[in-house]
Amino acid sequence: MESLEMPVKILCVDDERNVLRSLERIFLDDEYEIVTAGSGDEGLEIMSEAGDSFQVVVSDYRMPVMNGVEFLKAVYERWPDTVRIVLSGYADAGAIVAAINEGHIYKFIPKPWNDEELRVTIQNCLERYFLLKKNRELFEELARANQVLEEKVQQRTEDLELRNKALEFSQTMLGNLPVGVVGIDECGLIAHCNTVAAGILKQLCDDFFGTDIQHFCDDRLKILVEQVRKERTLNTVDTFGDRSWRVLGRTVIFADSESVVLVFLEV
Repeated sequence: MESLEMPVKILCVDDERNVLRSLERIFLDDEYEIVTAGSGDEGLEIMSEAGDSFQVVVSDYRMPVMNGVEFLKAVYERWPDTVRIVLSGYADAGAIVAAINEGHIYKFIPKPWNDEELRVTIQNCLERYFLLKKNRELFEELARANQVLEEKVQQRTEDLELRNKALEFSQTMLGNLPVGVVGIDECGLIAHCNTVAAGILKQLCDDFFGTDIQHFCDDRLKILVEQVRKERTLNTVDTFGDRSWRVLGRTVIFADSESVVLVFLEV
């Protein structure tokens, strides 16, 4: 077995002192701490004082007051991770098998046992214990990671909802400004046009949104945009349709590209 992650403590419970000494001798060459108890009540008291520090509990079946299955059932209820083994004579085999589920017993070992087989069984128990412990820790870590991810997704969703509301408000406000606003991207396409600007451009060209200003019906718009790109700013007065407008222009950087914004104020 690989090196252990933590000190191993094994509790052996039997009302016969000779049996307990035999169990202690079996594990003299192992780096285990063997703790013994002469009854189920004493075993529960020892485990209560030690906390959740016993990986394996080995108990005899025939004991006065509290038999081994009753004792291991109590152990399961209070320390469910501890691996539970019951020792018993062949005469008790039928009763043990019938009670295994009640005590959630991992292994039934008949008396007299084979020392090496018992050592191998204990090693298997410890491997099982640490494997389940590691799996539980991984599941808990995964659950924490999922919780953090869910919180981040929730926060991201809330941020996006807030941004969408802010964008919707901005677009509504921009669309209803009492001045005309036209946005032309770096490719020369009319990418934005609010309500007032739409009323101005419709008098010049029926289909203008998404139109390349190179193909716009009125060359003056192309000239205004070119002037803004050249001079970075614009302030002029022109007549569009049946009204005179002061046209203000400026270049803006959006998404790493240079766009042009024209603002129309009625004179």
